[in-house]
Amino acid sequence: MKSNPFVTFYHKPTQWLEAIQLGSGTLLRLSRQSKTIHSALATLNQLSPDDYLEFMIAYYETGYKRFGESWGYVDLLTMLQAATTVLKPQQYLEIGVRRGRSLAIVANAMPTCDLYGFDLWIENYAGMTNPGPDFVRAELKRLKYTGQLTLISGDSKETVPQFLNDQADLYFDLITVDGDHSEVGAKTDLENVIDRLKVGGVLLLDDIGHPQHRYLETLWDKLITENDDFDSMKYTELGYGIAFAIRRRQ
Repeated sequence: MKSNPFVTFYHKPTQWLEAIQLGSGTLLRLSRQSKTIHSALATLNQLSPDDYLEFMIAYYETGYKRFGESWGYVDLLTMLQAATTVLKPQQYLEIGVRRGRSLAIVANAMPTCDLYGFDLWIENYAGMTNPGPDFVRAELKRLKYTGQLTLISGDSKETVPQFLNDQADLYFDLITVDGDHSEVGAKTDLENVIDRLKVGGVLLLDDIGHPQHRYLETLWDKLITENDDFDSMKYTELGYGIAFAIRRRQ
């Protein structure tokens, strides 16, 4: 495996300061800005509606109408919107695709980014429809996405390491883990992708505040918060919570 590349690098002979300029605090502030929420809303309004999508659109609109810039709400979609806007990723990996909303956020903000999605596409997942990869492809087509889309079906504990073993030189600017929410499943998914996050790249774990998955926050702390290679933060004030980190060194 080759040396981990940088997402961005200030090309000067002497590096007086660390090359990574994005910190977790900056990313949190960016994800809370009104322009970030409205950009995410603009993408969601172009997708095929379902009950959950309609709820989230109303939730964003109502929260901002009531509290304006003071609202400060953060979730996976607003965090992805902020991260994609500043990183301008070339490669994005996602475990847990379902209807493709997260992929759509990245695709609409960076239409040339290559997207890699892994999912079992379990029917009636969490009480909601889970129509499969052809549906996801159609959703991205609505957004005039022009990058390379790779969707792989199966258990991510098996498909992700197999795929990465076949792609030894592939690293990612942005990675989301939002698949198997069991403690073993989430731990395996995180461990499988950590080494493929570029220096300066962003890693996200969704639902750390979900009442049925409290152990996800503890898992994140053990694998990421206590790892000196990462600068990480968590948001659990509203919703189901999101953990995010920037890789600072290999």
